[in-house]
Amino acid sequence: MIFDMHTHTNLSSCSVLTCDEMLETAKAIGLDGICITDHRTMDIRHQLDEGLQKNGIVVIFGMEYDTADGDFLIFGPYEEIPQGMSAKALLQHVRATKGVAVAAHPFRGNRLVSEALLLEKHFHIVESINGRSSDIENLKINRWLKGFQLTEVGGSDAHMPDELGKAVTRFSVSVHSRKDLIYALQHGLCRPEAPLYMT
Repeated sequence: MIFDMHTHTNLSSCSVLTCDEMLETAKAIGLDGICITDHRTMDIRHQLDEGLQKNGIVVIFGMEYDTADGDFLIFGPYEEIPQGMSAKALLQHVRATKGVAVAAHPFRGNRLVSEALLLEKHFHIVESINGRSSDIENLKINRWLKGFQLTEVGGSDAHMPDELGKAVTRFSVSVHSRKDLIYALQHGLCRPEAPLYMT
């Protein structure tokens, strides 16, 4: 199954994407699913039901959580997670609650993910292809890939309809729920791909 792992609706102040636009575009370009990862909120749950939609697209809810040591896509029981945690506290919380955290766009400009967190084994999943990062920023991940055993994913980081699918994740197992997604990510049953234009 092919998912765009990193998308933002207009619940994120930086995005203009509505739920309807996201679902319609995802279907049109050939995605099987999308992860909605708005900044600091999972309030999308008040507008949309998680899981299989009427048009066949699977929707999984997550969140992009920003810290001083980088941004992380988190998936788990985080609807009411407190904001303002340090990266270490966040990643420890994710581990304790059996969720997953993905280091988002780890080499982007002023949003760098701290390598110390990787050295201390606080995370093992990285967004190695981000649709809004530059080619150079995406290629810098190779230094980490040579030195560490990491699971890679791709996500568009879409804020507009035409950005959806610019980077995706292909799963080798079926993903129809948050639980399925967490299992697949924890076990490395995925790989990043970019871009996706399947119409």
